[in-house]
Amino acid sequence: MFGRRADATLVADLSPMRRFMPLISPRRNDSLFYMMQEIEVDAALAFLERRNATRPPERPITLFHLFLRSATLALHLRPGVNRFVKGGRLWQRDGCWITFSAKRELVDGSPLLTVKRRFHPEAEKLEPMVDAIYERLGRRRSGERDTSDREVGLLLRLPPFLVKPILFLNDKLDDWGLLPRSMLDADPLCGSIFMANLGSIDYPAGFHHLWEHGTISIFGVMGRIESLPGRPRYMNAAWTYDERIEDGLYSYYTLQSIKERIEQPELLDADIEVLRERERERIKRR
Repeated sequence: MFGRRADATLVADLSPMRRFMPLISPRRNDSLFYMMQEIEVDAALAFLERRNATRPPERPITLFHLFLRSATLALHLRPGVNRFVKGGRLWQRDGCWITFSAKRELVDGSPLLTVKRRFHPEAEKLEPMVDAIYERLGRRRSGERDTSDREVGLLLRLPPFLVKPILFLNDKLDDWGLLPRSMLDADPLCGSIFMANLGSIDYPAGFHHLWEHGTISIFGVMGRIESLPGRPRYMNAAWTYDERIEDGLYSYYTLQSIKERIEQPELLDADIEVLRERERERIKRR
């Protein structure tokens, strides 16, 4: 509304049609694009075996970590997907923020933890990223409560007829860019991508909706490893994507780059300038 936000900058260089899209499709869930992606994982599994041979057994690098790493690189190298619509305008997010869920314990009925983290793919390599995630999960699994836990706990003490107008006011202030940075950073639904790993419970990938609350424009779901006779092992990744943030070709190549880095996992630790040059070459070949 006022052209400013604490967590993003207004995208100014847009075509008239893209500027108009948030006005004709004001709701995120009226603007969804779905894509199922098949990713071969034989090379990734061999890479994990090599890297985990020198790591503590209680802190292995997993396929989900590779999925996270490749997605954070995509946000950095392809910033057009790190955007969101609020207040009828398109915003470029400040930083790469990913929210993901994990079980407190891998047993049926165990509570679900939601973790939001800012990633720095240009400065943080794969293994430091993995170690930082384990540190964060360890604190959360030991009972640490973050700001969003405390805020939700406070709201749940109120009757529903009071909670609804509070949430409505919160969302309006967000539309107008009036929420402070501290609240936006704490909210797990204010981020670049929400990622889930259904493969950890041996489920196939499935599509997930986006929330109207918050600013998440992409939801990625990793499925289990599939094996068929006569072909490499693979997994599916299901993407739900707000089409208002970028055009289809840009988005397609971004998702293809995520797949490419998992299928060639040595790229996940490549220098950022090497990866940037690969993106330039990709663009030239179009």
